[in-house]
Amino acid sequence: MAFTILGIAGSLRKASFNRAALRAAQQLAPDGVGVETFDLAGLPPFNEDEEKQPPERVRELKQRIRAADAILIVTPEYNYSVPGVLKNAIDWASRPYGDSAWEGKPVAVMGASIGPLGSARAQYHLRQMFVFLNMYAINRPEVMISNASQRFDEQGNLKDEQSKNLIRQLLANLVAWTNQHAFAAHTAKA
Repeated sequence: MAFTILGIAGSLRKASFNRAALRAAQQLAPDGVGVETFDLAGLPPFNEDEEKQPPERVRELKQRIRAADAILIVTPEYNYSVPGVLKNAIDWASRPYGDSAWEGKPVAVMGASIGPLGSARAQYHLRQMFVFLNMYAINRPEVMISNASQRFDEQGNLKDEQSKNLIRQLLANLVAWTNQHAFAAHTAKA
């Protein structure tokens, strides 16, 4: 693929709606765009004592982030915020100080929830983290798949056309946003 997005689902549950939404994003990506995934299962808890010589799984995460053109985070909402496993991955990939894999990465966020807000609060908390991480977040469209049990079928396929259209637009905007930043960075160096 000419353009690679690294997709990270913030849930470990195999049948989660957010993993299903990430699979939908893979199917809905524009031509020439591949959405690869990184599974957070097996990522150890962050330990500052190990940040300068991180475990292999952490090194793999950082390498995959750096190799991608852009990032797509698909998050559930736990207790009004980001799941611990996702926060753990964000912390690992940002450390040690001065060696953040997130630095300057274009990013989009979306999420699914069985409730009416579709992970809105978790997405907002991620956007706060993006500021410190110096990630370039897409603002629109907001993809908050509410009442997810009604929007996916029993096999985990997204059946809601409005959600599909929003995901298509989000990915197209992420590609355009990434290309715009790459052009601006190239122009600034010239």
